[in-house]
Amino acid sequence: MSAARFHRPIKFSTEKFERFQGDTSPEDLTAAAQASARALLARGRANEDPSVTKRLVRFTDEFGIEAVAQLWAQAAPVTVAGALWRIYALRGIIRANAQLMSYYYERGMHSNYLAQALAGVPSPPTAEEICSTVDAILAGAYTGDFDIALERFAAFCRVLSLGQDDIALELRHGQSLTDHGHRHSADPLHLPSPEVKAEGASRAQRLRTAARKLLGTAGELEEAAALWRAGTLD
Repeated sequence: MSAARFHRPIKFSTEKFERFQGDTSPEDLTAAAQASARALLARGRANEDPSVTKRLVRFTDEFGIEAVAQLWAQAAPVTVAGALWRIYALRGIIRANAQLMSYYYERGMHSNYLAQALAGVPSPPTAEEICSTVDAILAGAYTGDFDIALERFAAFCRVLSLGQDDIALELRHGQSLTDHGHRHSADPLHLPSPEVKAEGASRAQRLRTAARKLLGTAGELEEAAALWRAGTLD
């Protein structure tokens, strides 16, 4: 398949969106988002060229997350557009923070063996393995069962969430972590200082907020998978 043919579904999607610019209703914008997402998914799933699947997975690496954000970011979560947006957006965050995400994942993987098995990240979950697994899950949306890809990414989110909650619990008890997830050494003869406690409480709150968002995303993706199987996903 030529490059021009590969870009056709993307070009179609953007034109559909631009056609609704101006005095448009929310219903029209929703229709544009869903039409573009379904067009991209259908074209990707109809194709059998691995290089095209690879380009679809890495589309936002080349063109930026804005390329899909303008179309799908406002879509309802439990829709084709909403599900694809969440996967692409979280993929970008994970790849930009792969070392930290691998640490979160390692902390959470032993708390939910079912989710860990479904997500399919090899052990130990290195930064490279985290990134390659996320790419494999997204590729599966185009080459395998879409509902399975959604459920795998939901499981991935659940494990990350568990890891963040586990770290937040430690932070609330006064431990401090570096930006890469490693604990600062502390003098065992001294209690944490007020500054360390304040830092821990603040970071714990941010991690708990992030963990709740990931759990919410996991639930939305699982609901989308169930509707896809039933043939009723918008």
